[in-house]
Formats: sequence, C-alpha cells, structure tokens
Amino acid sequence: MLHEEAGKANTEETLEIAFEYAVKNNIRDIVVASTWGDTAEKITRKYDANDFNIVVVTHNTGFGEEGKQDFSFGLRQELMSKGVRVHTGTMVLRSLGTAIRELTGYSEQNLVANTLRMFCQGVKVCVEIVAMAADAGLIPFSDVVAIAGTGRGADTACLIKANSSNNFFKIKVREIIVKPKEF
Repeated sequence: MLHEEAGKANTEETLEIAFEYAVKNNIRDIVVASTWGDTAEKITRKYDANDFNIVVVTHNTGFGEEGKQDFSFGLRQELMSKGVRVHTGTMVLRSLGTAIRELTGYSEQNLVANTLRMFCQGVKVCVEIVAMAADAGLIPFSDVVAIAGTGRGADTACLIKANSSNNFFKIKVREIIVKPKEF
C-alpha cells in the first residue's frame, strides 16, 4: 500500500495496517520508532502489550540537544508499566563505518542510510531500529514488523528479518507493507 504523501497524518492508518499484517501473519514482535512518544502513546491506546512484544526505540540522548533526551521519562515509565519495552541506544546508521569498511574497504557511513532512503526515510529508520532492538536483545533474530516514519508520526511499515548491527548486512527487508508514494 502507498500513502499519497509522507508524514504524521498517516500514523493511525499505518499502525492499523501494520498490526493487522502482524496478526494475519502470526508475527508477535513489533518495533516502533518514537522520538517524542506520540506514536508510542497511540499504540498503547489501541493495542495490548500482552498480545505483542512491542519495542519502542527512541533517538539517542543528545540527538537534538546535547545531554537532552526528547522522549519523556514519565511516558517511558508509563509504557513500561503496560509491558511495552522502551530502548534508547546508539543509532546504528550513524556508526556503521566499521561494518562498511570491513565489507568494502569504503568508510562512508552515509552510504547505507542514503541507499535505504531511496525507498523512503521510513524504510531507513525501520532497518535501523530493528538493528538497535536486536542489539539490545529485545527481539528475536527472526521476522518482525517495524514501524517508522518521515519526520514525526508513522507512515512506513516493513517486515524485516532481524539481526544485530555487527551483522548488519544479514538484516533483510522482506516486505514493505506500507510507505509513502512521495517522500
């Protein structure tokens, strides 16, 4: 499915499509990007963490402002009390130079991020958050549904075979479930 435009206006529909896909395909692990918590809150209002392993991945601390975490501590605690796992860690595609250098001898870290952005920003983020969640041991190294977006909100969902960042090139985008037509 394609959204006509990118952005947060697609969040509700993207979440619905992603969770319906997960149920239909018996996938229990859902990884969601949420910088400020808006998307994470929408998920917990509609879906039960007892039915899914929901992992929310935030930006790293200091991403926007040195020493500051954009995702509120109070919301983190609330989500965790509902059984949602919240992960804040190193953003994989910012420090992928070593893996690329080992594979190709080329050290341009933006190569992979920009290649994934050819599909859309959300696909790039989906792959990145799956690697981050796998690194933290929060998801199995198997098929998961990843949800992300362009800017705020969610407009992209993918089926991804997870793996850790040190095995980044073993991560497989199996299916793009939904994404914006234009990005």
